[in-house]
Amino acid sequence: MRSVTVVIPVLDDADQLRACLASLAAQTVPPTEVIVVDNGSSDDSAEVARAAGAVVLHEPVRGIASAASRGYDAASSEVIARVDSDSVLPHDWIARGTAWFADPLVTAVTGPGRFRDLGPVARTVWQVAYMGAYFALMTAALGRPPLFGSNMLMRRSAWLAIRHRVHVDPMVHDDIDLSIQFDPTWRTVLDLGLVASVSSSPVQDPWGLVVRTRKAARTMRVSGMRAFTPARIMRRVLVGTRPVRVVRQADRAPVQQADPASVQEADPRSVQQADPASVQQP
Repeated sequence: MRSVTVVIPVLDDADQLRACLASLAAQTVPPTEVIVVDNGSSDDSAEVARAAGAVVLHEPVRGIASAASRGYDAASSEVIARVDSDSVLPHDWIARGTAWFADPLVTAVTGPGRFRDLGPVARTVWQVAYMGAYFALMTAALGRPPLFGSNMLMRRSAWLAIRHRVHVDPMVHDDIDLSIQFDPTWRTVLDLGLVASVSSSPVQDPWGLVVRTRKAARTMRVSGMRAFTPARIMRRVLVGTRPVRVVRQADRAPVQQADPASVQEADPRSVQQADPASVQQP
């Protein structure tokens, strides 16, 4: 059985984190370690994580990308799993997810989220309009399924291979960015049976939906040619599917973190977009 580190970024979400950690504790195959990256919580998120036996790291630079990257760097297992603090996982989530890695050509595995706290009609509508649209549109753009940050597992070797070129811009979707930075010849599996229960709050915030759409566009833009669909598809056609080349951690420069003093805590509507020319290109 492969070792698994589960990374959970958190910011002021103690109650949902408690449920997430309980679902991990109930796994038929337990994780090797759980790393909770506190991104500056003012509630008791860190205490909840410690009480559940998780390793707690603190990331001062605000943004899921910075927090998640800190957790990935600290992970020591063969497989790095990533969920959000609002993810509640079925008992066989780790067992089912890790089984895919018996195939050496599988680099990552992801699955959809199922919104909770919605009525049956609203849940059905949003599963199609939000979750279904995400996978359909991003699969078309990338030429393969994208990762979904609330429900994903990847080989640690893949993270070590691309960590030097991920973007830690808080206005970038970290899961889309990872999907883009993965080599087009690596295989990502979309397992529709690997389902995580997730909070419905993202689809109940109209402005939040606008911000998420803008972030998706920005993520594609700052990634440059790596996000150019025809080139990605052509590479897959010409090269085929390949396993991840093993890269030692010492061979890669660390992820460049933003200066904490330059990250403003503000309403997303007031965040100024950075000049794309100033963003580190892959």
